[in-house]
Amino acid sequence: MREPLLAVTDLRKSFGALAVTDGVSFDVHGNELHAIIGPNGAGKTTLIHQLSGNLASDSGKVRFAGEDITKLSMVERVRRGLARSFQITSILDGFTVIENAAMAVQARSGSSFRFLRPASKERRLNDEAMAALARVKLDDRAHRRAGSLSHGEKRQLEIAIALATGAKLLLLDEPLAGTGHEESAVLVALMQELKQTHTIVLIEHDMDAVFALADRVSVLVYGRLIATGTPEEVRTHPEVRAAYLGEEEAA
Repeated sequence: MREPLLAVTDLRKSFGALAVTDGVSFDVHGNELHAIIGPNGAGKTTLIHQLSGNLASDSGKVRFAGEDITKLSMVERVRRGLARSFQITSILDGFTVIENAAMAVQARSGSSFRFLRPASKERRLNDEAMAALARVKLDDRAHRRAGSLSHGEKRQLEIAIALATGAKLLLLDEPLAGTGHEESAVLVALMQELKQTHTIVLIEHDMDAVFALADRVSVLVYGRLIATGTPEEVRTHPEVRAAYLGEEEAA
């Protein structure tokens, strides 16, 4: 059996007496979309902070592509191919769409960011940035100011920035939050396409999207994983329905 791309073992994080993630273990295989769901306050954001390297864990282990990355910084994890969309970098509204993506390519190459030579003026950076924008269907917006994009288009740009870092695994934290019906449909279609070439860990409250996209789902409640399985297995799991999905359906 092949080794998972991401293996999380007994991950824990407490703030004072409050255990926010409490012995979380799961794995994610290559080209799998693995969704993590749970009610508000379940510890999902803390968990994705721990996976991305934005927050140090108290204990436990994170392995990525066969390497123990538990002690690595967020920047070091990005360079190895694990990128967190929406928090890798803030979108720079005053720069163009392609300049935002090109700077992610530039960061991957270890550039010193000499802004006297704008990233978008360099052919290689420009070509790679355009390729990332084309993947998210924003190449026709390349020369617009990023600040002029709609909310959904900014979500698409944030994914393009993650792709431009050379990511093998994307950590997507509620990509549909705040989007309208049409924007959500575009993003769901984009994730459906991306899962053919990339591994994705998705945190999302839109259960229709989760069950349409996910290969496997893990359910986090009060910092503990109570179930992992296929969407159908999770949907019919008694403990999950009682703790989470039942509440959603009754709401």
